[in-house]
Amino acid sequence: MTRWLSATLATAALSLAACVTINVYFPAAAAEKAADRIIDDVWGQQPGAPAPASVPSPTSSRDLQRLLVGLLDLVIPPAAAQEPNIDASSPEVTHLKAQMENRFAELKPLLDSGGIGLTNDGLLAVREVPLAQRTAARNLVGNENADRTALYREIATANKQPQWEKDIRAVFAQRWIAKAAPGWWYQDANGAWKQR
Repeated sequence: MTRWLSATLATAALSLAACVTINVYFPAAAAEKAADRIIDDVWGQQPGAPAPASVPSPTSSRDLQRLLVGLLDLVIPPAAAQEPNIDASSPEVTHLKAQMENRFAELKPLLDSGGIGLTNDGLLAVREVPLAQRTAARNLVGNENADRTALYREIATANKQPQWEKDIRAVFAQRWIAKAAPGWWYQDANGAWKQR
């Protein structure tokens, strides 16, 4: 009888412990919002920015999800957790963003002409720049890429999740391209150059 009671208590304790396990997952939607804010600050409101998403209908899957979560909350009380957020306001992020904003005036003519393009890994690459301007363009792109790399790392560090750096870079890569102005060049997922 004692063994059965011990086994039952141990199983109950393990089950309870499993209920309070907290997984830290990458909040992709919050990362997209943070990326969009930073890109808008660096580039300004570009004409290539996508239009806001349409308002979902009242019978959307989001409404169904809210209903199911509400019902689940009646059965199991919700944990005291915050909505996922990405902190992109550290002093280092602010400094990097300011450097990128200042550099954009020099990058924009090269982006407009197709001399440089957006890579599929969140950086820039020199494409077709006249020989006389190539060294200056490479230096400019090198400085921008160093700041972008540092930005992705710093956002992950500011959120105390260094393992998120790769995910943050991927989100930024997608958002830089999505917000690019018409006529700018970018790499698709296979590395082929395309024009918006």
